[in-house]
Amino acid sequence: MLRSLIAALVLTLVALPTAAQETGLKRLDTGDDGRGWEAVGRLELAGRGFCTGALIAPDLVLTAAHCLFDKDTGARMNHEKIEFLAGWRNGRASAYRWVRRAVVHPSYEFGGDVAADRVRNDVALLELRHPIRNARVTPFKTDKRPRKGQKIAIVSYARDRSDAPSLQEVCKVMSQQEGVLVMSCDVDFGSSGAPIFTWEDGAPRIVSVVSAMANVDGQKVSLGTQLEVPLSVLKAELAAGKGGRMDTGPTIAGVSDARQTGAKFAKP
Repeated sequence: MLRSLIAALVLTLVALPTAAQETGLKRLDTGDDGRGWEAVGRLELAGRGFCTGALIAPDLVLTAAHCLFDKDTGARMNHEKIEFLAGWRNGRASAYRWVRRAVVHPSYEFGGDVAADRVRNDVALLELRHPIRNARVTPFKTDKRPRKGQKIAIVSYARDRSDAPSLQEVCKVMSQQEGVLVMSCDVDFGSSGAPIFTWEDGAPRIVSVVSAMANVDGQKVSLGTQLEVPLSVLKAELAAGKGGRMDTGPTIAGVSDARQTGAKFAKP
């Protein structure tokens, strides 16, 4: 199913801010609107732009792997120059933290022709220099993969709304296979690393992060990893003491900054 679907997709990295959607997109401008979402924040990428990240522990931020690479040079960014702005809204954040260590999935492919491999492993975990101990900033729990047809939501920062997060809660899972979720969420450039939520027990839980966008028969869709297994790998990498020394190498194009760029994935 996934191979036939991805073969029909034109896949582009989410590289620039998301255009506001006409349905289901709510800007979280006020304290009341943003209550409960303060653990979603902007990742300032060493002066190269921004992505969205989400706190899953007092000192751990989840995002997309390609956010950690410079799209022009293909080099890993200096993670010590990446800052997490928890709950960033209208010029202020609930907490400001610099990154101490950063790990990307060890099987993440910077090049190659297999789109599924890129999306499946496009996830990174950032360890903050100091934990966020703030009653207003509650880390999100994660959950197992969502089922086909399940309703989901995305909270992200993007173009024309980079100063406050927005919530889109009218999406669903269209397909899941080979570690990739295909979702009906109408993302555009810039939602890289944004958390994807379900509400199975009445509380939001993260089940994926936005990796790429695509088009199926004229319908925009979003792609992300099935998070459960990749996240366990990343936690093991940090537990093993990795992530302190920067790696370099080629990369897929396009971290979230203010310039449009696109890298078309070839068929798997």
